[in-house]
Amino acid sequence: MAGRFFVKQDHQGPPGVAHGGVIAAALDEAMALAVHAEGIGAWTRSLRLELSAPAAVGTFVHVEARIDVRSERRLETSAEATGDGGERVAAATATFVRRDLDSV
Repeated sequence: MAGRFFVKQDHQGPPGVAHGGVIAAALDEAMALAVHAEGIGAWTRSLRLELSAPAAVGTFVHVEARIDVRSERRLETSAEATGDGGERVAAATATFVRRDLDSV
């Protein structure tokens, strides 16, 4: 699953830079979409994030996510965010637990 988002002023944490929580949310959402694109209902159980470089306000952040390991109950995923110049902004891994989303 791949996508991108534009870092707006509203996403700012430190002056001129995206808040780390915005980057974390984008990576979590990308991993969830990778899971749901396979027709699997699941929720994030845990999320691990490593921030590498700032993402400036007024730039795009590119996000790519994948499913790395599948089991009967869990899925292990990973994602990476890069800036317009290809520099790594952040990386994340997450564990998803399979759920019947119709029962929520």
